[in-house]
Amino acid sequence: MKATLPKILLVEDEVILGQIVSDALTSRGFELMYVGEGNKVLSAFASYQPDLILLDVMLPGRDGFELAKEIRRSDALVPIIFLTAKSQTEDVIKGFGSGCNDYIRKPYNLEELIVRMNALLQRSGLHKKEDTIFIIGAYRFDFIRQELIHPMEKIQLTSREADLLKRLCENRNQLTDKKTVLQELWGDDSIFNGRSMDVFITKLRKYLSHDPSISILNVRGAGYKLTF
Repeated sequence: MKATLPKILLVEDEVILGQIVSDALTSRGFELMYVGEGNKVLSAFASYQPDLILLDVMLPGRDGFELAKEIRRSDALVPIIFLTAKSQTEDVIKGFGSGCNDYIRKPYNLEELIVRMNALLQRSGLHKKEDTIFIIGAYRFDFIRQELIHPMEKIQLTSREADLLKRLCENRNQLTDKKTVLQELWGDDSIFNGRSMDVFITKLRKYLSHDPSISILNVRGAGYKLTF
């Protein structure tokens, strides 16, 4: 079974910047289509059906404000982030008025961009379409690839780590029963296996430590609770 990656349409006329952003996003678990001209955006949008659009404002052919309005006529929900050097207040107002969800001024930090993308994808409900990909705060967890991706690093998980994290995600803000998980993943709920599970929980806490809003709480005598 292959996980469905978030599909990103990147519209950027600066070729070098476009390549840098493309490489950064694909290395962090996004599928990507790159377009460098305004007059090709609408056809690319129609054929690719992206989950999120990164849209430069100043483009050859048609500008981003006009394109966003066109896209909104057919799709009111797809998240749009403007990437632009136009930083005057009136430009920001015009951007949101044309239908964007976020507005990032150039030069921008790639880590911040990815965090904002994750937030919009989470709010748009993408993570509900495929239960093998989970948004955990600033992280993206790909269960099939066993990857935990943060703007600062990509962690390759073991099968046991991925299985355990998936169960925590499925029970977000609720108790993940330790005995049940031990029986399902370890084969029995012996004291020895219980200690082994505790070690894995410690590892997951370390992996998730870049985002202080994320916690794996120990519910004494019962199990664990993932909160963020």
